[in-house]
Amino acid sequence: MGPDPAGLSELENLFGNVISVMVALGFIAMLVLLIMAGFKYLTSGGEPKALQAAHHTLAWAILGVLLMIVAWILLQLIQAFTGINVTVFDIKTLCKDATGALLFCPSPSPGP
Repeated sequence: MGPDPAGLSELENLFGNVISVMVALGFIAMLVLLIMAGFKYLTSGGEPKALQAAHHTLAWAILGVLLMIVAWILLQLIQAFTGINVTVFDIKTLCKDATGALLFCPSPSPGP
């Protein structure tokens, strides 16, 4: 017999890992854009079009950083006001009502 099929905890881990990787890649992309903007400034030689392109790259990179920070702050505010930890993906919590009874999620099948 092989291993048990994937369950809710594996799905939670998968989504958590995907989100972590996406956030890390987002910050890496913004860091690369900031470096590119600096390189464009250094190599522009005072040419107006090159300076404008460097300025736009820098502005979009900084805007991306600010939007990611604002998104994190909003998630923290939602958590503070509702008491729900929205930064942790937990399917089992979504499946329970206020009394702790399961609503719609399948219960694990009993073992052999």
